[in-house]
Amino acid sequence: MELNPSSSFRLDSTVNLTEVILPSLMANLERNNKILLDLVRQPGNNMCADCGAPDPDWASYTLGIFVCLNCSGMHRNLPAVSRVKSIRLDHWEDSLVEFMREKGNSAAKALYERCVPAFFYRPQQKDCVVLKDQWIRAKYERREFTGENNDIQQTYSSDVFESTLWKKGKDNKQFLKRIFLLSRKDFTLKYFMKEDSKVAKDVISMKDLNAVFQPEIIGNAHGLQISYVQDERTRNLFVYHENGQEIVSWFNAIRAIRLAYLQRTNPTRQENDLIPHITRNCLREGYMEKTGPTQREPFKKRWFTLCLMNRTLLYFKSPLDATELGAVFIGTESHSYSVSGNSGRSTRGGRWHWGITLQTPGRQFVFMCEQEQEQTEWLEAFRKVISQPMTPEDYAKADFRRGK
Repeated sequence: MELNPSSSFRLDSTVNLTEVILPSLMANLERNNKILLDLVRQPGNNMCADCGAPDPDWASYTLGIFVCLNCSGMHRNLPAVSRVKSIRLDHWEDSLVEFMREKGNSAAKALYERCVPAFFYRPQQKDCVVLKDQWIRAKYERREFTGENNDIQQTYSSDVFESTLWKKGKDNKQFLKRIFLLSRKDFTLKYFMKEDSKVAKDVISMKDLNAVFQPEIIGNAHGLQISYVQDERTRNLFVYHENGQEIVSWFNAIRAIRLAYLQRTNPTRQENDLIPHITRNCLREGYMEKTGPTQREPFKKRWFTLCLMNRTLLYFKSPLDATELGAVFIGTESHSYSVSGNSGRSTRGGRWHWGITLQTPGRQFVFMCEQEQEQTEWLEAFRKVISQPMTPEDYAKADFRRGK
């Protein structure tokens, strides 16, 4: 069979074109990827624009920002305002690379975070999904902080903030709808059994109120835990709302009134000094076994939370308990506080082998952990609290905390 000269010419031409174009495309791809990798190493771009995670490897080529893998997934849910690509794996056109060069995280923050209120919570890498998702939506979809939509921010400064939330019953796992009311006038949180109720079921002062998201514990992606002190004991409310924007707005409304309360009660302190005290996050939480004061009692499994800010170890029967069983104030080494670890099976009914001994001026506490890694993490947390100098507020509180 003879080849047609013209077809042979076309075949040879195709081969030649491929040999010329393909290397050029590959070189262009490598060049653009190298530019992006250089850009993402620059200050500002080297952390996720939304949660601060280091070394982001994705980018929104419509917003001009570099983001981490987790935040890139949330950007995918906003196709009208954000489109993302991997800076390592995807093909980038010259025009998109140039756009990323012109923009970047610092320029985006100057625009989209221009008017973030001081009380508004900025999520970090380890925060729950609803916080990060609503932060991203607030910035880019609703443009709450560009100065364009002041009406949204004014709701936080109103005298009353009201919402209907699902609240867990005190003695059961059933969640029921309750009316919650935040009042800036008297710095309280109230909740009512019904819409037409005239008398609040409870009135909670902003003095010791704390709100943190606990989706895993509550079993709902929008689960919020509200803690406060009543009759010298810490009490918990567990609530959620079906709508992510509503529960995050409620959380930030609490923060707004908490900041106003702190400013009222600390008139000489700067705002930046008060902001860290709006919300208290746990340094460490989880199950340990605990014995009684004489150390002859059987070990019992308890849920513990340790807070660095108020230097307090709380324990409950379960994570969803409404009221603490006990609390231990933790001072410094100079005040005769210390912690040490040991291993070995307890002779008093304990199932776990990894022990912790916490020494306080009035009593020695013995705990047991299930895993060695848990023991290590608890020891690190205790030592961090003990090594932190006490404040005047800590000294006042130390006289009133219990140890059981």
